[in-house]
Amino acid sequence: MASSKLSLVSFLPIVGWLKTYRRQDVSDDLFAGVITAILLVPQGIAYAVLAGLPPQLGLYASIVPPAIYAFLGTSRTLSVGPVSIAAIMVASALTAPEIQALGNPVQSGLILSAESGAIMLAMALLRMGGLVNFISHPVLAGFTSGAALLIIGSQLPQVFGVKLPSCGLDWACYPQVLHGFSPATLVLSLSALALLVFFGPPLTGLLKKLRVNLSVVTAVSKCGPLLAVILATSAVSYWQLTDYAVVVVGTIPSGFPSPSLNFVDVEKWRLLLPYAGFIGLIAYVESVAIAKVTANLRGEKIVPNQELIALGGANLASAVFGGMPVAGGFSRTMVNFSAGARTQMAMLVAAAILALSVIFLSDWFENIPKAALAAIILVAIFRLVRIKHIFHTWQYDSGDGMAELATLLGVLILGIEQGIALGIVLTIASHLRKTSQPHIAVVGRVPDTEHFRNVKRHGVETWHHLLLVRIDESITYANISYIEDYLNGELRRQPNTKHVVLILNSVNDIDTTALESLEVINQSLQMSGKTLNLAEAKGPVLDKLQKTDFLEQIKPGQVFFRTEDAVKGLG
Repeated sequence: MASSKLSLVSFLPIVGWLKTYRRQDVSDDLFAGVITAILLVPQGIAYAVLAGLPPQLGLYASIVPPAIYAFLGTSRTLSVGPVSIAAIMVASALTAPEIQALGNPVQSGLILSAESGAIMLAMALLRMGGLVNFISHPVLAGFTSGAALLIIGSQLPQVFGVKLPSCGLDWACYPQVLHGFSPATLVLSLSALALLVFFGPPLTGLLKKLRVNLSVVTAVSKCGPLLAVILATSAVSYWQLTDYAVVVVGTIPSGFPSPSLNFVDVEKWRLLLPYAGFIGLIAYVESVAIAKVTANLRGEKIVPNQELIALGGANLASAVFGGMPVAGGFSRTMVNFSAGARTQMAMLVAAAILALSVIFLSDWFENIPKAALAAIILVAIFRLVRIKHIFHTWQYDSGDGMAELATLLGVLILGIEQGIALGIVLTIASHLRKTSQPHIAVVGRVPDTEHFRNVKRHGVETWHHLLLVRIDESITYANISYIEDYLNGELRRQPNTKHVVLILNSVNDIDTTALESLEVINQSLQMSGKTLNLAEAKGPVLDKLQKTDFLEQIKPGQVFFRTEDAVKGLG
């Protein structure tokens, strides 16, 4: 019985936190849910437009998917729904020539939701939750900055009310862009931007100086996007700005869509699969990273494999109910967390409010100007461009810095998928380079102690007939040649050496190829009248060596428990 309950809680985390749900949690979650819903409406529409999809796909993706995640997810505060990075990746897929040729972008968007969800569920089945650790932070930072710059570039025409012609390198046609310029659109955009900027640090700082309650500060400061949309929409309706070339969202169907599988198309599924794979991967990595931030602040635990199930189920539900791909959103999650959300009940409240809005208020969305949505996206995205981070990374580790810069440039020049792939390849190459050239040090004893340190860094005692070499990496096929060359170089510099001691306190493994090379090294040393000795080898390493005759081969060389014992025994 206890085992079945544990299994149910592990698959449905909502059961676990409902057991300890308190009356105080209700008021906290209700407040946070209302605040998050205020942000969901403009963001859902804006990110759907950014993806090149009808606005209702963003709204639908903000209703059922968060509810599915609330039941299956292990984060109590993660806000799942449309996000900017996934939206730009969807836009990239939909503008690919082979996808455009098939037409019906709405169907393609639903397929991307379904495929990315199915891919995440397949990863969960294969217990691949740890995959999150295989995309380094520099690559993720470079991708995020590059994608953010692409998003900013895609929204600038909306801000100025122009349409960029597909001129390629024909610069003569670019002046034609000015013919479509809309002063009314620019005024709306700048007004919305000014309002959104004011609702950020300036308003927050002012309210804090006035000693306003922190929860009220959070609530008021996050109303900026909704207020910008309301004021801009009111301006469009009152002054009939559509007559002045102001582009609006247009009609949004009222009511909630019935579940459907009409988007199934084998040919499109095949063509969209690579794009869906990248969307699913990035959505998962970003979501888990965001979930861990808030979980760590409260001492909670995130289960990566269960997150795959939750996000996969959320994306499949999004497809069935007519929504775009979803993931955890950083800004919404932090708003949800800051507003005091205790559990996923807050997101259930937000989803319910949004569902009522879609059913009863969809007519109000018709005159929302796309310029206001572009302003919301720009303000949300601008902080994601972190060029300085590249310099800090490069200064600390040139390999990671190069991978981050290459990822950013790859996303901008080659495309989103190619940029990510390039960054991952460079990260792996950098890791292999470091592994193939491990840190090795000749060490000596610090006077009057039993500590041994690098002779190049410290004033230490050495012995002309004794070569102490510390290897700071597991010994594998990838680095044994480098280690052998290092030993040969040191032996040439110290021709009077009689005993070589390999200090293995940092070696966790010696693979088969490395062992065979060590046997050859030992034979070479013995032929020249020298001995090979080991010191401070870990238990698992010795266990493996004892299964071979290597320890017999090195005799009269010895295995020492401490480096100090080797010095005394061979001195």
